[in-house]
Amino acid sequence: MRGGTSKGPFFLADDLPADPALRDAFLLDVMGSGHPLQIDGIGGGNPLSSKVAIVGRASRADADVDYLFAQVRVDQRVVDTTPNCGNMLAAVAPFAIEAGLVQARHPQTQVRIHNVNTGKVVVATVQTPGGRVKYRGDTVIAGAPGAGSPISLAFLDAAGTRTGRLLPTGHASERIDGVDASCVDCAMPMVLVPAQALGLRGDEAPARLDADAALLRRLEKIRIEAGHRMGIADAAERVIPKPVLLSPPMHGGTLQVRYFMPQRCHSALAITGAVGIATACATEGTVAQAMLRERDLAKPITLEHPSGTLEVRLERTAAGDAIASVVRTARRLLEGRVFTSLVPECGAASM
Repeated sequence: MRGGTSKGPFFLADDLPADPALRDAFLLDVMGSGHPLQIDGIGGGNPLSSKVAIVGRASRADADVDYLFAQVRVDQRVVDTTPNCGNMLAAVAPFAIEAGLVQARHPQTQVRIHNVNTGKVVVATVQTPGGRVKYRGDTVIAGAPGAGSPISLAFLDAAGTRTGRLLPTGHASERIDGVDASCVDCAMPMVLVPAQALGLRGDEAPARLDADAALLRRLEKIRIEAGHRMGIADAAERVIPKPVLLSPPMHGGTLQVRYFMPQRCHSALAITGAVGIATACATEGTVAQAMLRERDLAKPITLEHPSGTLEVRLERTAAGDAIASVVRTARRLLEGRVFTSLVPECGAASM
């Protein structure tokens, strides 16, 4: 399935090995990781298409389904289940309905998704006229071709997904490797850095940034130090925290963003990253808030990225809980079986 600007196989949890080590070995094998083209598997040779969603019945009373996200590295045989992926998340509710885990209602269906990676609940609203998932529509999102039916995602209390705090270091802004940065943990642990502090305009194309070896080394140094300060001791072996470059907008938005995954620049913007950046805009003292030309956060926060823009709406409930909402689209691409060369008990799994 395509979810937002990402793509990957969706598995029922019951179809995969229960043992995490065996499950990860299976994922590496079927995706073809360890080769830059993932030529011996179904991965797409790019971090955006080397993602896996594992969906099953809910393990908690306030959710309808469990969703475990796995980032499967392309040229390394590594599976990372520490982060969430908000783009793949967009396809979880349609998948759960199609798989019979959730009963569809007319004209739309709300699905409460427990993200196992972060322990947070996200409410997805899917258009289901006549009790069937609708994929076609007029909603266009930057970074994905064509149009589709809107899928609303509301992130409930997304702060502290990994560290337990919105500002894990206790500081809204601090110096890391000679530059001002903000360590933020909301939907995704990130380190936010002004692009200009690294000698960049902020509107550079992803290919140019990916080709700048010195920049990537500097970002990795900042990322690992930020991870250490945030309590992510093994950041060098993980994809979190994600480094993010921020700059003033050029097309009337709130901020311009270059989001790294972490060794390559995203061609668009991760949904979890957008939620965290938008929250940082509303957090006093962060490098994000310092760049804002206006602070009317009642309006949607519009983040400019290499493929266009992404809007995030921020609101608070009567109880004071923060909710960040975005709209995505998704599409079911194929259904079938994928095979592995591993031991017989992992011979095949349905998608």
